Amino acid sequence: MKTLTEWFEEYSVSHKNMTNKQIHYICVPLIFFSVVGLFMSIPSNVLSPLASINPVLANWAFIVLLLVLLFYFRLSLVMGIKMTLFTSICLVGNYFISQHVSLVWFSIIVFTAGWIGQFYGHKIEGKKPSFIKDLQFLLIGPAWVIHSLFSTK
Repeated sequence: MKTLTEWFEEYSVSHKNMTNKQIHYICVPLIFFSVVGLFMSIPSNVLSPLASINPVLANWAFIVLLLVLLFYFRLSLVMGIKMTLFTSICLVGNYFISQHVSLVWFSIIVFTAGWIGQFYGHKIEGKKPSFIKDLQFLLIGPAWVIHSLFSTK
């Protein structure tokens, strides 16, 4: 099992160009946010009892994110906490967006724009996205962005 540092070192190999990094700092969180929105858009009568506790909890995104957070906590307690804060913002943000517009269409548009940006960044970088080598990099990307933007180095 790789450590968080090993994941970040390997991910960083294809993220050296400053323009590509800046694109990732914007697009990776947008993609993560939109995926949360897409999961929230899946109807679920099974989860309706959770709605009485809190409407943000009564969706598939909450269930999927619990599993995703296990991945982050397994790598690092601190990263798990940071990602819990970020995923909470994504859940609440998507909930509020869903009150005003079609969440599924909003999420599709943001997801598409995010991936266009990502692929453009990798074209500038001249290297393939890391997830082509290992799909786990789809989860490492958001942690790398949060680490990069908020580390105290």
